[in-house]
Amino acid sequence: MAKRNYYDMIADIYDQTRWLTESVAEEVADFIIELVSASPETSFLETGVGTGLNVLPFVRRGYSVTGIDVSQEMLDQLRQKLPEVPRNLSLIHADASELPFPDQSFDVVLTVHMVHTVSDWKTFLDEIDRVLKIGGFYLNAQWITPPARMEFEQYFRTILSKYEGLQESKPVNKVTEEINVEEYFHSKGYRSTCRVAKKWTVSNTVEELLGFFKLRAYGLCWRVTDEVFALVMKEFEAFCAEHYDSLETELSSEAKFEIWSYSAS
Repeated sequence: MAKRNYYDMIADIYDQTRWLTESVAEEVADFIIELVSASPETSFLETGVGTGLNVLPFVRRGYSVTGIDVSQEMLDQLRQKLPEVPRNLSLIHADASELPFPDQSFDVVLTVHMVHTVSDWKTFLDEIDRVLKIGGFYLNAQWITPPARMEFEQYFRTILSKYEGLQESKPVNKVTEEINVEEYFHSKGYRSTCRVAKKWTVSNTVEELLGFFKLRAYGLCWRVTDEVFALVMKEFEAFCAEHYDSLETELSSEAKFEIWSYSAS
């Protein structure tokens, strides 16, 4: 049996702990359809499709959509959103670093905040370039974290760092290479543009955000053992109660859906 990964463990809480809503996803889809001048025959691939937040609007509009993800549990969550998997949607449980498709298979390839998760980003981008049709589009998108949530996370990171230092750790000899998607595709002759597809306001109470962290909904929550994590959360909750005056305090700020678009010259 394959080893469970981080996304397997958070699949059932993924949607509720992020800040992209279905209505925003619909508007982003409209933006993308116009951006790539989609026709009824346009085919879409999302690598790291997860629970389908980004691509279900395309499926509902009748486009041919393929989603690939390393997490079976995330794909199962996607399937649960549909009465049945329609003929225009293909879901594949596999590692996106080795795309199981022939050359020039798709008009549009979409990634959303996932390039950093692959073990060899250059090989992964080689695969995207290979499966993209001539004249197609690669869309590298990000949900830009709302500033209030970013600040909240930074407070957590500060407390977490104290406890990480108390854990026994093995030395790791690893050089982290900067991921430069822009440089890669320019070297392949693509031209690029950056657009903000949507801006919207995200609001949560401090108590809600604490609840997301208690569920360990984010990767940084898994850096310590269960026992240490309990200590981190106890200190973090006490900090929040004092810093924000009340756990009912509402934190609101603007989120953005940013898309870097790459197309062949």
